[in-house]
Amino acid sequence: MKRFLAAAATAACLATPALAADGVVTYETDDSFDDVVFGLENAIVDAGLVIDAVSHVGDMLERTKGDVGSTVTIFEKADVYSFCSAAVSRKVMEADPMNIVFCPYGIFVAQQPDQQVMIGYREFPEGPMQEVQEMLDDITRAAIGLD
Repeated sequence: MKRFLAAAATAACLATPALAADGVVTYETDDSFDDVVFGLENAIVDAGLVIDAVSHVGDMLERTKGDVGSTVTIFEKADVYSFCSAAVSRKVMEADPMNIVFCPYGIFVAQQPDQQVMIGYREFPEGPMQEVQEMLDDITRAAIGLD
C-alpha cells in the first residue's frame, strides 16, 4: 500500500491538471516532449482510433517567424494530433448534425521555452459533446500516465 501511495504522489507531482482560460484543458508534466508524444500516439491507438494527421505547429511557427517579422520563439516543440471516433462522432451528430463543426478532434502537445511540457484539448459545449470531451480527457490522461 505504501508503494501505491508513493507512486500516486509521484504521478501527481509530475503531471498537474489545470483548466486554462478560454476553454482549454491542459495538463503539465515533467516528462519529455518525445515521451508525451509517444504516450499520446499509443493512447489514441489503444482507444481503437486512427491518427488522421499530425500538424507540426511549432516547426511551422519557428520556420516562418522571420517571414512575418518576428524574432520570438513561441514553442520549442508543438504538435497537434487530429483523429475521430466513428462511434462517438455518429452519436453526437445524430443528437445534433451541427456537431460536425467539432470534428476531427485534436489533442496538442507543446513546450514553451523553459517550461514544462503540456498536453491538452479544447473544451466542448454542454450536452452530447461532453462524451467527446470525456474521451479526449481519458486519452490525454493515459498519454501521461494518469489513467
